[in-house]
Amino acid sequence: MKILVLGGCGIQGKAAVYDLAGSEAVEKVICADVNIDGIQTISAFTNMSKIRTVALDAGDSDSLDRLYRQADVVIDLLPRQFVEKTVEAAIRNAVSLVNTNYAYPVSHMHDKARAAGVAIMPECGLDPGIDLVLYGEAGRRFDELNVINSYCGGFPERTACDNPLNYKISWVFEGVLASTKRDSRMIRDGKVIDIPGARQHDLAYIHEVGFPGLGTLEAIPNGNAVFFTDALGVTGTIRETGRYSLRWPGWSAFWRPLKQLGFLREDPVAGLPCPVSPYRMMDKLLGPQLRYKRNEKDLVAMLNIFEGKKGEQRIRLVSRLLIERNLDTGLMAMAQGVGYPASIAAQMIAKGEITGKGVLSPMKHIPYPAFIDALRTRGIVVEEEETTLP
Repeated sequence: MKILVLGGCGIQGKAAVYDLAGSEAVEKVICADVNIDGIQTISAFTNMSKIRTVALDAGDSDSLDRLYRQADVVIDLLPRQFVEKTVEAAIRNAVSLVNTNYAYPVSHMHDKARAAGVAIMPECGLDPGIDLVLYGEAGRRFDELNVINSYCGGFPERTACDNPLNYKISWVFEGVLASTKRDSRMIRDGKVIDIPGARQHDLAYIHEVGFPGLGTLEAIPNGNAVFFTDALGVTGTIRETGRYSLRWPGWSAFWRPLKQLGFLREDPVAGLPCPVSPYRMMDKLLGPQLRYKRNEKDLVAMLNIFEGKKGEQRIRLVSRLLIERNLDTGLMAMAQGVGYPASIAAQMIAKGEITGKGVLSPMKHIPYPAFIDALRTRGIVVEEEETTLP
């Protein structure tokens, strides 16, 4: 099989390219990015003979078309503003595509994708991604789901926490900033609650959770949990659901006053000699200060809690995983958590293990046992604990 990776020289892209190049089933990896020099950082431990790099202008439809026609499946790891354009190209060229962005911008393309005979698999990274595969399996195991709480976050190992945020960047800092003001929707006591991004870090909405081996982590609302219970078809029986980012304690105490003072506003500040918003200033000021050193690990922790009924018995199912940076290769934990699932899904589509057409979902269309086994061979182990409730 031949796989095209758009954004293949980025942090997550290099993890996907590395994984694909190590697969016996993959004949060629076309790595396309605006700057192809970055691929050299993985050359010492990657089978480079399979990889061809191509300079890419993602805004050029003709360039995309030429690349798509050389591939069996495309993995899109470009910035989120390109997601509609890359899916349109997939439909236009009848080539299936996997990306890691939320499905909202492309869900309306389902009929066109199905008519073109292609699979479009969004939300296939870490979060969303691995968590949604676990959602789907819980939907199959339980006769009735009443609780779905999903937690995921990337942060430094304790010894790398050397700044006031106890945080460093394992992806793109602008994306981190965007997530700090994302609206959320959850269900508590059977009632839908909407949390505007401005209130996301209020004490009323954050809480702490324990994670084995790490201790106490802070959980911050982040995203529309009801969207996914709707997609799973279980909202009618849900009394509690939420999606939360995980950080070391103190994260919300840092951002809460800054948000109140307008440090994440995107309109330019009056009186400056050029139009600069506080949001852009924060990106440029903080981003460069929050870089990992070569000998420091980032961690990814994921925790999913499901409660409901199997027959007449009430059950609690907890799934968790912990990923660490590989210091031998330098691949970040976050990059593994995003890039490996995208690689696995693309290979499943190419092999015919995923047969659906249209805009698909990891909840419904990724085969659970094969996917979990594939993660395990890559060092990402999902642990499960099932208990009976009174």
